Amino acid sequence: MSSNAARAQQSRATRLLVISSGAGSMNEDVERKLRRSFADHQIVEFDAKEDLSELMSPQARIVVAGGDGSVEFIVRKFADTQHPVGIVPMGTFNNLARALRLPLELDDAIEVARDGKAKAITLGRVNEHIFVEACAIGLFGETIALGDAAKDRAFGETTDHLKNVFSARRFRYELSGDIDGSGSAMSLVFSNTGSIGSQLQIADNTPIQPYLEFSVHAGRTRTDIIRRALKAAVLRKKAEDTIDQVFKFNRLEVKTQPRVKIYADNFLVGRTPATVTAETSALRVLLPE
Repeated sequence: MSSNAARAQQSRATRLLVISSGAGSMNEDVERKLRRSFADHQIVEFDAKEDLSELMSPQARIVVAGGDGSVEFIVRKFADTQHPVGIVPMGTFNNLARALRLPLELDDAIEVARDGKAKAITLGRVNEHIFVEACAIGLFGETIALGDAAKDRAFGETTDHLKNVFSARRFRYELSGDIDGSGSAMSLVFSNTGSIGSQLQIADNTPIQPYLEFSVHAGRTRTDIIRRALKAAVLRKKAEDTIDQVFKFNRLEVKTQPRVKIYADNFLVGRTPATVTAETSALRVLLPE
């Protein structure tokens, strides 16, 4: 390493606070409090296009104050690194924070983000794409994307996702690995958190447990699943629980006929076949003692 590179490495932050100003619970007073509470951190605004690794030492502590979008972006980006990550949940739904039993009250959340116990968590991976909440194949994946577009009032995207929801069709599937089986479904869901998207309830597990959960989850009807997603996203009301029977697993191979779209969290990442695995992350999340 050259002397200039060594000096650059030494000047990188060992503590970083990432603030998402657009998060649902963020306001000027909250932001001022965060800046005071983490005055010993380098503070940056969340920007998905910025390479935060250039600002930090290899094992720097990252605290992210934001909603599911910014928090889970950081977790996915640094999943294979050894950064401790503190979470101050400031979103509308806070699915990951709830799953990890993190406090939602600001002062308590700050305390845990500063002094919590660092613990590795389970993340999912589908065809090399990391997911924090769930991987969904078929209708449920389309519905999560629809709910997020409706939540963000992205009406053009909402129209596109509605078309995708109504064009979704039942498909045949085959499973191998930790679960062997086959059948017909509108959706297959592989979950890491109890709720996903606009707080749609799908399972009972948390990322603290070393496995994922699988369900053939299609809602009672197509209309039912759309109603639940829009009710949660637009009206901010918790959707009724309709959890099907779930099965724990660490690795599954999924084939479908015809090929079906795959969503990792709310991102379209391709089509089946799929390999879905539960993996212990290298990063560690700061949790209550």
